[in-house]
Amino acid sequence: MRINNAGHYEYCRWIETLDRNSGPHIRDMDPKEFFQQHMSPIRQQFLNGIMPGKCTGCAKMEQHGKISGRQRQLLKVGVRVEQFEKTMSSSPWLPVFADRAVDQLPQDWQIELGNYCNSACVFCSPGSSSKLAAEWKRIGFIQDLPPSNWCDDPVLVEKLVATLKQTTHIQYLHFIGGETLITPAFKIILQALIQAGLHHTATIGFTTNISTVPVDIVDLLVQFRGVNIGMSIESFNNVNDYARWPIRLPTILENISKWRDLAQQHNWLLQLRTTPTALTVGSLLTIHDYAWDNNIAVESVNFLDKPACLRPTVLPMQYRQPIINNMKAWIADRPTNSNTIVNLRDPNVAKQQVVQDLQSYVKYLTNSPDESNQLPEMMQYLKRIEAGRGNSILTYLPEYEELFRTAGY
Repeated sequence: MRINNAGHYEYCRWIETLDRNSGPHIRDMDPKEFFQQHMSPIRQQFLNGIMPGKCTGCAKMEQHGKISGRQRQLLKVGVRVEQFEKTMSSSPWLPVFADRAVDQLPQDWQIELGNYCNSACVFCSPGSSSKLAAEWKRIGFIQDLPPSNWCDDPVLVEKLVATLKQTTHIQYLHFIGGETLITPAFKIILQALIQAGLHHTATIGFTTNISTVPVDIVDLLVQFRGVNIGMSIESFNNVNDYARWPIRLPTILENISKWRDLAQQHNWLLQLRTTPTALTVGSLLTIHDYAWDNNIAVESVNFLDKPACLRPTVLPMQYRQPIINNMKAWIADRPTNSNTIVNLRDPNVAKQQVVQDLQSYVKYLTNSPDESNQLPEMMQYLKRIEAGRGNSILTYLPEYEELFRTAGY
């Protein structure tokens, strides 16, 4: 389950929701009550063969051959979609699934720690970036700043920690922000988990924009059974400076090297995390090159939904097709068995996963409808952002100048 940046519970880390500020809040309800009671109707829908309405994100990923959140969670309990009955019957979790008792607690969490952030990614939202929120308020995109971060309240942090302490053999906790590594609550929660002895069984995951490698946090992480690090980057060329403003690529490259050294020393798992947009999908191969050469997975978590004007499908097909062709050529030069769903946490199949991820973008760019009617909105959006930042997308993507000028840039 997930607790989002505003402190509201959500029944899955991948669900799509229009309003992140509604639903049960940690202030008013224990996590245990939400998991055991409020999630019961969702489980019943699945048992009845009904896909809940908020699960469309996973359905879209599977449609284009991307490993979905649903499939990832199944792999964690030893279940494969293509061999469902056989693998379900052999899953060590079968007794838990078959037991109608509701005393189970979440074994796998996504904990969103608010919007503390030192970057203002062009595709992000105020609820996930304090820097972007301040910018949007200044230029009139929003009137009010997002609500205070739930984890600023020590009472609420202790409420979450108390539930984690009650969970026998907790498996995995993934933290995101904002920028996790500069969020005060991240350190507080890690310290509490160590004090409770949960570091012996729990694996800690977190997503970082690679802007920092704080020594005090590393000193805590080395005490945990395992650590998974998701490093967010859009491209290994300079368009990343535009997409993930104001953090610069040289800083990112320096810090990636530091995290790689730590990962090798402590046997941690590294992944590249990317959110391809119309501005960066053309350089997505730089991500897959790095991942292939360094034998690490690429987790482009889902296909961008919002802001709609930045979706890769806003590019007209004549601009998409060369990207598709380059991706197909890259895949052809790296033959692997990419037909079986692989475990993103298994470094032994990282190269297979990298190819599989890229194949999903070939299908997505080839088969998704043309949304180039959104180009004028994209131009207006970028121009208003650039006015305060003093940059221009044409500096980074001169090959799109005719397209962008025609659309009103």
